Amino acid sequence: MMMLSPFALPHILVRPIPAFLGLPSSCWAGTAIALAGLVLAPAAVAQQRYGPPPESTPEPVAAQSPADIDKISDAETGRKASRTRVFLGPQFGPAFPSADRGRIGPFVDYSRARGGEFFPFEAPDESFGFNIYEKKGTAFGLAANLQGRRKASDTDGFLPSVKRSVELGVGAQTWMTPDIRLRAEARKAISGHQAWVGNISADYVRQHGDDWLWSIGPRITLADGKFHRTYYGVRAVDAAPASPLSPYRPKGGVHSLGLAASAQVQLTEQWGLAGYAKYERLVGDAASSPVTREYGSRNQPSIGLAVSYSFNSIRQR
Repeated sequence: MMMLSPFALPHILVRPIPAFLGLPSSCWAGTAIALAGLVLAPAAVAQQRYGPPPESTPEPVAAQSPADIDKISDAETGRKASRTRVFLGPQFGPAFPSADRGRIGPFVDYSRARGGEFFPFEAPDESFGFNIYEKKGTAFGLAANLQGRRKASDTDGFLPSVKRSVELGVGAQTWMTPDIRLRAEARKAISGHQAWVGNISADYVRQHGDDWLWSIGPRITLADGKFHRTYYGVRAVDAAPASPLSPYRPKGGVHSLGLAASAQVQLTEQWGLAGYAKYERLVGDAASSPVTREYGSRNQPSIGLAVSYSFNSIRQR
């Protein structure tokens, strides 16, 4: 097979033109030169006017700091760096259910977040625990709470003491909207009152990244008959002639209604402040008990303030 040189192409294309125009065949060379000039002239003018096309240069790559590396997505590293924030401070609240005296105790909590996510909201009065299932704003997990003990001297010795109660159970929550969260807990004490207790709460939450957060919402506490009889019941044997208490056997139901508010502010990348205030009002059989009337109070306020410290933190805004 014969190969056709590209240099022969103008000769082949241009030779028929003089014959077609009735010119001598010796004019084909001039015709070729004129046609080449028409083709190459615009390119030469463009070259002279605009210059050679600029060479493409790669965009400079910014150096990555440790903070940037922590923000790399799962697709690049296979994981996201986790961040941890701990809270520590004092809190003041009822020494035990219906107590008219307060008790100072530790305000301790922690929160975890992945790489570029905000620290999640957690109400300061919800139980300690962790989620074992979480998807699309709904979570389910374990919950634990500690209830203070009541000494016999708190009722002038007319009622038996109640040991400190360790309550274990489950909690579930869901975000109805980006700003409204519902949560419920059910716990059973394995010591102390050894009864069932439940909490239902709703919180309106406003958050600006990790910079600040505040929340407010109502509270409902439920308890079974055993819980109410432990703290508010009076047995006939305890209603001695010298006692101001009369026999009383309460039933289970709503224990209290309340309102809780909290706020957090991040001062630096690591340090921040958190605080909360809560008010509960005893209702139903708990409020009507002679124990509450003689030795306690229907009003149950609590307050707490803590300093927070974030480990491996890049403040998200």
